[in-house]
Order: sequence, then structure tokens, then C-alpha cells
Amino acid sequence: MTFSDITTDVRGDRLREALGARVILPGDDGYDEARLPWNVAVDQRPFAVARPESAEDVVGVVRAAVASGLRVAPQSTGHAAGALADTDLSETVLVSLAGLRGVTVDPETRRARVLGGSVWNDVLAATAPLGLTALHGSAGDVSVAGYSLSGGLSFYGRGQGLAVNSVRAVQLVTADGSLVRASADENAELFWAVRGGSGAFGVVVSLEIDLLPYADVFAGMLLWDASRAAEVSHAWAEWTASAPESATTTLRIMNFPPLPELPPFLSGRSVVVIDGAILETDAAAAALLEPLRALAPEMDTFSRIPAASLVAVHMDPPGPTPSATAHSVLAELPAKAVEAFLATASVPGLFFAELRHLGGAIARRPEHAGAVGSVAGAYLMHTVAMVPVPEAMPGADAAVRAGIAALAPWRTDALALTFVDGGGVDRAPGFGTAGIRLKELKSRFDPNGTFAAAHAV
Repeated sequence: MTFSDITTDVRGDRLREALGARVILPGDDGYDEARLPWNVAVDQRPFAVARPESAEDVVGVVRAAVASGLRVAPQSTGHAAGALADTDLSETVLVSLAGLRGVTVDPETRRARVLGGSVWNDVLAATAPLGLTALHGSAGDVSVAGYSLSGGLSFYGRGQGLAVNSVRAVQLVTADGSLVRASADENAELFWAVRGGSGAFGVVVSLEIDLLPYADVFAGMLLWDASRAAEVSHAWAEWTASAPESATTTLRIMNFPPLPELPPFLSGRSVVVIDGAILETDAAAAALLEPLRALAPEMDTFSRIPAASLVAVHMDPPGPTPSATAHSVLAELPAKAVEAFLATASVPGLFFAELRHLGGAIARRPEHAGAVGSVAGAYLMHTVAMVPVPEAMPGADAAVRAGIAALAPWRTDALALTFVDGGGVDRAPGFGTAGIRLKELKSRFDPNGTFAAAHAV
């Protein structure tokens, strides 16, 4: 008998027998809630949802899924659930790692062990009392594993590089149901592959990351009405052309509907914002910001703040948000590109258009790097549209893609994998020259294609 001969009911019964209450099937109470990702615009309908709470639970899930001829898709939060849009989940067990959270910090080695479902807020809560922080992103509720192992762009990035390069060890459950530790000295090829290949090589149950010795940081935002967008955008582009690697900033044009839950300075308005962090003394940072402050922003919050507060600077949505996104990496940002960006940001219905300053250590690949270790480009263009109802998704998707297309003349052949959150995206530019070796290692470590990853290898 082959797996194709086994009925759906039999497979479901096998999973329930092996995993008990750890698995939820369609028709069970709680299935719709369990399958819901952070990006609630994505309607993922897996064969089952498994909810492990330990590494041993994950071993059991993988073994039970394989024994039933099912695939496995790891998911910590579902921020990038749209990246699974090209994957048929009808015969896939979605492994929700939300119950596998915890952080242990060694202040002497400045290293943290982070469980696979942990988010950056968990890390910051554990590191801040010790005067430490990490290469986290702009939102505290993003998973550490998914973000880090797919690259990870931080407001420390131009000075410190991608977050993936801070990963020193990974513990994961592989396709044969083994619990394996991978590091530079142990299962080195798997360690190389998972740093970029991420969930394509197993379910990550923990990882060890290096920390940064920053108790505080000079960071914040400058805000103007969108009527100043052209002036501010051209000034920022000129400013970033010579900004030191200690400064990592973002320019955004943001269009907000009139919502009561928004603060008055945002509700019903369009604004242009520059935010980020500067790894300098207060005096040096202030001197560096002077050309931008000379534009008389309506709000200026740049100051010395606790490092753990950096995740609030970018004003990412505080809870699950339905959205469509797209991005590209730009080789340069001349005046004509800025004009194209400004035109994009005025598209009706587009929530925001964003330019992130790359370069510096982000573009330099360390000797110890894995499959992904850098992003070759000067800027990242990112567009986001809200999807208030499912019927709005086609229009929102078209808007964000049109925004990216407008800057195509300046695009370079690269991707930031953590910004991929939709179907139909070729991941090859994100893997670069590592792609061939990644495919070879995927065939070795997962010959039957057990793992369905957000970024397929």
C-alpha cells in the first residue's frame, strides 16, 4: 500500500493517535484559530495544525507526519505567511511553534539560547536588564528563528551586518525525525545550509545567537506632513550617500485612514518619516542629523533611548494585520529614482512606501557566513498595502507590485528573504551563488521534500 492509497480520515486518525491533543484537524474546535497566521490576509488551510511545546514534541510531530505521508511546514508567528502562497498545504502539517518560547542569556559570553517559537520581545526582556541587546528587526513580535535564519535586517545592520551572521548554533529536527545540533564544529554543512535555507532543512527548536553590548542607543524619528515629501526624500537620499556605517535609517511615506485607534498626529493623514539608529555619541549623532533637522520636522524624537525601545521606533502594527507587500533591492538612488518613489507613494490605497538604507556591513559577507551572509545593494524598496477585506487582496497586491515596478531601472539582482511575503517570487536572487549548493544539500538532508518552507530551496 502506498500513501496515495491511505484516506484522509486514516491519516488524520494516525496523527491524532500519535500526537493526541497536540494536533488539530479540520472540523475540530479551534482549527480556524490555530491555522490563522499573523498576516491574517493569508487563508492557509493545512491538513492539520500541530502545536508542540518541547523539542521532543517536535520530534514526535515530524515522525508522525512522515509516517502518514504528509509534509511539514514550520511556522513561528506567520508574519510572512504569504511566502507559503505557492505551497499546497492540503497534505501538510503546519507546525505552530508559538508554544515553544524561552530565552536563556549568558552575560559572560554575550550569547543567548532562544527557543524556536520565541519572538524578539522575549529576547529583549531577557537581555535589557543585563545591558545587552541583539540584531533584531523593526518589530518586537517577529520570530527570532525565521527572521535570523533568513538574513535579518536590523537598525544596527550597516554597522553590524545581517542578523544571520550572529547565529552560532542551531538545534533542529531533521526529515528523519532526529534532533540535531548544527554549528561550525558540529554538522557544519547543515549549519551552513540552515543559515539562509532555514525551514527547508528542518524544524528549528532553538538557536544560539551573539548579543550586542548596548544598553542604550541614539535612535528615533523625524516626521513631516507629506506635503514636504519631495524635499525630505531628496535630502535623505543625498544624506545617505555619505552617511557613515554607524547610521542605519529608513525613509517612509505613510498614508493613514482616519481611525480612532491611531494617535492624532497620524489619523487621517499622510506623512513622511525618517527613522533609525545611530551608533555614535550623542554629540556626534546630533551633528550627523543636523542636515535633516534643518528641514524643520514637525516631530523629532531622536535621542538616547534604552536599546529595548528601538523596536517601537518604526511604528510597526502592534497586532495581526492583513496586508500585501512587495520589495526589491536597488543598486543606487539617483534623483530620478527618488521621483519614481514619490510617484509610487501617492498611489491610492497604498498604505506606505519605504526605502531602507543598506550597504556597509549589510553588503559585506563574513568569512564564517552560511548560505546567506549579505545583501548586495544600496537600498531596499518596500511597499505595503492594507487588506481590510479578502476581496481587496487583488487590488492591494497589484498596488504594491506596481510600486516596486516603478523603480525597476535601479533594481539589482538581489533579495532580502525576510521581506518576501507573497507568491510568485523567485528566491534565487536571495540565495545568490549559494543556490546550487543549497539544492544539493536539500537533496541530501531532505531527499523526499518533507519540509515545506516559506523560502523553498
